[in-house]
Amino acid sequence: MLKAIIRFVVSAIVLMIVGYLVPGFSVAGFWGALISAIVIALLGYIVEALLGKNISPRSRGIVGFVVAAIVIYVSQFIVPTIHATMLGSIIAAFVIGLVDAFIPTELR
Repeated sequence: MLKAIIRFVVSAIVLMIVGYLVPGFSVAGFWGALISAIVIALLGYIVEALLGKNISPRSRGIVGFVVAAIVIYVSQFIVPTIHATMLGSIIAAFVIGLVDAFIPTELR
């Protein structure tokens, strides 16, 4: 349970940093970023359950990258504290992927 909490807190911090750096993507406040991290994780889980593990945002490759960008874009319609353009979602997915390569937030 503690690992899950740490994962979501780290993900929220990453979303806040990405929101600051990436044009076309913003998250309002820490609590908004925390809720956004939870919603993005849930959407990723739903995509993985429906389409299989190879297409999940956690998988490496272009398909996972595109799915991650779509998940980020769709999350703005669920969480009012996220504002993202399609280009902003693509750049955010790229930056989050880079950060995840160095600071993995996936539970193992």
